Amino acid sequence: MHLPDDHDHPPKHKWRPFAGLRNNFLAGLVVVVPIAITMWMIWTFVGWIDSWVLPFIPAAYQPEEWFKRIFGPEPRINVRGIGVGLFLVFTVLVGWITKGLIGRSFLAWGEGLVERMPIVRSLYTGIKQIAETVFSQSNETKFDKACLVEYPRKGIWAIAFISTKAKGEIDARIPVDEDIASVFLPTTPNPTSGFLLFVPRHAVIELDMSVEDAAKLVISAGLVYPNSQDPSAPPEITGK
Repeated sequence: MHLPDDHDHPPKHKWRPFAGLRNNFLAGLVVVVPIAITMWMIWTFVGWIDSWVLPFIPAAYQPEEWFKRIFGPEPRINVRGIGVGLFLVFTVLVGWITKGLIGRSFLAWGEGLVERMPIVRSLYTGIKQIAETVFSQSNETKFDKACLVEYPRKGIWAIAFISTKAKGEIDARIPVDEDIASVFLPTTPNPTSGFLLFVPRHAVIELDMSVEDAAKLVISAGLVYPNSQDPSAPPEITGK
């Protein structure tokens, strides 16, 4: 006769009353945290712009004074964001003026005056070149493609961005008989800092993923892998 033993009965799952609550909490964090951080960053940035712009407005024309005249001294209204609006209007107006003949002449006169100031000249020229590169609408000043380069030594690969072909003295001085690519290698998790590398074209492996997807991969330290069909799986590569 067969005697029942412990193997005849399926194992009993322990009842965990807080397991579902924990899972729901973690699922909620995935939704709430990105929204909260984004809103906080926007709110902080808007406040920073306001703190920089509003002091230039006379006290009698401050937004708080206008609201007091309309609604009385009692209501307390947060006017954050007005400085950003004024800054946008001012910037658009300056851009419109500098496109005209008078604006270009005035700008040339001002830059000529700055050129006579040794320290100010270097500071202004550097900031202007950075601004022209960042805000230029030309495709030549934008990252072309994401790529892989061997860094900091052979056998170790890092994600980088191809900016343009090396030119001038850089291209002439590097003793390689092929094109030299200017490559920006960002750091993790802050992609705004990094290294400028000049790499022979054969040592650069171009990626099919977009620059935006590669940036997400860098910022997330490899946790967010770009794939439109299945984010948990790498993109399919033909030929392998």
